[in-house]
Amino acid sequence: MPSPSIPRRIAVAAYSNLPESVSEAAAVNAWLKARGLESTCGTVDDAGLRRRVEQGTFDLFIAVGGDGTVLRSAHLCAPVGVPILGINLGWLGFLIQIHQQEWHTSLENLLKGDYWIENRMMLRAEHISAGKTRGNWHALNEAAVCRGQQVRPVHLAASVDGHYLTTYVADGLVAATATGSTAYALASGGPILPPELRNILLVPVAPHLSVDRAVVLSEGTSVSILVKEGEAVLSVDGQAAIPLAAGDTVDVRAGEYPARFVRFGDAGYFYRNLTAHMNQNPSIGLPR
Repeated sequence: MPSPSIPRRIAVAAYSNLPESVSEAAAVNAWLKARGLESTCGTVDDAGLRRRVEQGTFDLFIAVGGDGTVLRSAHLCAPVGVPILGINLGWLGFLIQIHQQEWHTSLENLLKGDYWIENRMMLRAEHISAGKTRGNWHALNEAAVCRGQQVRPVHLAASVDGHYLTTYVADGLVAATATGSTAYALASGGPILPPELRNILLVPVAPHLSVDRAVVLSEGTSVSILVKEGEAVLSVDGQAAIPLAAGDTVDVRAGEYPARFVRFGDAGYFYRNLTAHMNQNPSIGLPR
């Protein structure tokens, strides 16, 4: 396998609501510039920086923050094929291999070409109402159809490749990627999938007297979720909820492009990262 190229045009993006992220991104940017690289620093929400990424200005995007920062970076970078290197300043960091105190060593390895690119499947979710497409979104983690503000379950009919599967009476139904199997799907009782899989995972949320097991669909299949009854919303990667009416459907399938991540060492990093986090949720004060 040929060695990956050395990136020369690099964007360093911080999470604007976290001062530590902004200062750390500035330090990374200064480190890169001191080594003669063309580096630009900003935030993941900076319109000017985002426009330059979309124009193909950069060949690497360094995201400094937590998993949410990486999610926003993936939505931005995946369509143009720009690899992402995450530096974790957040809580869990399931998507990120590099911790705050490790980035100097990792960037040294990067500049030696001692890294590899991991491709992770994204989803494409399409909202259809009254026979017309109302919107399309790409997700790294999941597309979730859930109940709205009313505290009552919704009735959701799921079909796979046009064939009826079952109707869920539940708080919601999560269609997740392998990447998303450690996010909302995991919190809803779903299994953890290896990140390289290109399968869609279906996980019901708080099912009531209906199918209560997760289903792993074959690679290449698509799922259609029909709102049969109840007030429902669509949320893609935890973004703002989109109202759905009875009769609306959400079609989910593999996206047209993957999210690309810079990784170091062997592929076993995923399992080491996973076991380091399981049963240790620092956001609720458990021991690290």
